[in-house]
Amino acid sequence: MSTIPPSNPVESTPLSQKALPAPSDASTSIQPNSKGGYDLTDQLYDQLGPLVVNEDGTLSRIGNWHEMSDFERKNVLRVLGKRNKARLEKLKMTLGEDGGLKQKEEL
Repeated sequence: MSTIPPSNPVESTPLSQKALPAPSDASTSIQPNSKGGYDLTDQLYDQLGPLVVNEDGTLSRIGNWHEMSDFERKNVLRVLGKRNKARLEKLKMTLGEDGGLKQKEEL
């Protein structure tokens, strides 16, 4: 007598094998602050980094922010702050009062 394997392998998997593993890296988990609460903004900022305003107005982040030293982060923030401000001003100038793009006049 032959046995027919189940058609759905998930149904035959024991419950202990279905669960996700516990997080092993403490640096990626959210830690309580000194007051016993959770300050998600600071922790997410430390992990994700600052927003970068691209020339077309889209936003992105710095991919290796979590690997940078404090010195590198300070320099990036200094340069990025100036560049983001200049790009935002340029984008505001190209937008009309109604929020639409101004038509560029061709010569």
